[in-house]
Amino acid sequence: MGRVVAVVTLLFACCVYLVAQSAANVDKSPARPAASVALTPELIDGFRKDFASNPRNITMQNAIGTTSVDALSLNRAVVASTDHTFSNTVDNWKATAQNKSGRCWIFAGCNVLRAACMKNLENKDFELSQNYMMFWDKLEKCNYFLEAMIETAGRDVDDRTVDYLIGHPVGDGGQWNMFANLIEKYGVVPKSAMPETESSSNSGSMNKILTTKLRQYAMALRNAYAAKASPSELSAMKQDMMNVLHRVLCIHLGTPPKTFFWQWKDKKDNFHRDGEMTPKEFAQKYLTTPLDEYVCLVDDPRKSNPKGKVYTVEYLGNVAGGEPVRYLNVEIELIKELTMKAILDGEPVWFGCDTGKMMSRDLGLWDEKLFDFEGIYGTSFASTKEERLLYGQSQMNHAMVFTGVDVVDGKPRKWRVENSWGKEPGQEGFFTMNDNWFDEYVFEIAVHKDMLPEKYQKVLNSEATVLPAWDPMGSLARE
Repeated sequence: MGRVVAVVTLLFACCVYLVAQSAANVDKSPARPAASVALTPELIDGFRKDFASNPRNITMQNAIGTTSVDALSLNRAVVASTDHTFSNTVDNWKATAQNKSGRCWIFAGCNVLRAACMKNLENKDFELSQNYMMFWDKLEKCNYFLEAMIETAGRDVDDRTVDYLIGHPVGDGGQWNMFANLIEKYGVVPKSAMPETESSSNSGSMNKILTTKLRQYAMALRNAYAAKASPSELSAMKQDMMNVLHRVLCIHLGTPPKTFFWQWKDKKDNFHRDGEMTPKEFAQKYLTTPLDEYVCLVDDPRKSNPKGKVYTVEYLGNVAGGEPVRYLNVEIELIKELTMKAILDGEPVWFGCDTGKMMSRDLGLWDEKLFDFEGIYGTSFASTKEERLLYGQSQMNHAMVFTGVDVVDGKPRKWRVENSWGKEPGQEGFFTMNDNWFDEYVFEIAVHKDMLPEKYQKVLNSEATVLPAWDPMGSLARE
């Protein structure tokens, strides 16, 4: 009996000790701010007096009452020092227009490919059908989403990945690998074989319908899974759903041609005829760009993602069973070096960036110091590329094409960019990017993998680190 009492006493003492230690650890934790630090009238009165005490604040208030902050803060020294001539260019064609759609990545991809097409066809006005590419991208994305819903059907609906996927079922955005997958599976057609429609140029209404149906279908698939539906039953449900989604897309974008009759006149007015062709036959004959030999390079400055490694983003793609989206993370200096080399070799370069930062649409100009917001507001906006990426202040949101570079003493001074916003902004649709902007806001390029240094070629086929579905490296495909 005495031993039992001793053991119980010892256990009680241990419990008391553990509780005491836990309390001690809590006591040692950093003090938390008070839960209710309200904005009091006294505080606000102090803010008001501080604002009124500086005449510069009043001047800025008056000025911005009648003038946009961009116009007021525009750095005239940068504008005056930036000309729009380049030592090396590869473009001799007109800019294209994606209009009110998020197809920048498709336009940029088609603009890279049409350079070779125009050379082969001897036609300076040739353009590939972006609507044809959009149709197959939308259909494949619908299938990709429904497959993801079946795969994740066992998770709670508020699981972060499931919630994220349902929040972004079918956007207009995409990546280079996604573009290459579409070409590989469906080929391409000239714009005349599948021209633009209202919905391809203004995709908002169509996307709302697709989003509504996809969320409805996600619920149906998840409910069927919960009711113990078999894989074959879920697959049959998805097939019926895809038939409806195909119908919606045909109504909005038109039915993609299985074949088309191709004839044209070249720049010397000579007539040519190939006759009946399939989209894949056209691609095989006129697309000399080896898409499967290209690699995506990114500048991801986050310390959590070391350079020299391959990354992918979970559930980022369009073609189920196609090549996954893969990025090789390298230094921005190498990205610039390879971009310049490609242009000097006569090839345009597809790239992704954060287009809205420090940009004048009317002037067609990007420069890191284009706007003096510090001078307007009296506060610093300084941050690093890594910090902006970590805190959601910067991410890829637009794809375009580098078509020129101004080289001084072997180094790039500025870059010529073909945009897809029509011919009104910039220099008839072409923009100038000063080199300091490239460092801060360009994130990705697609180049021939043979251009890479040997140390990076060795890791191209290594297993990719999987980033979560919501990672900013996947943002271009969500815009």
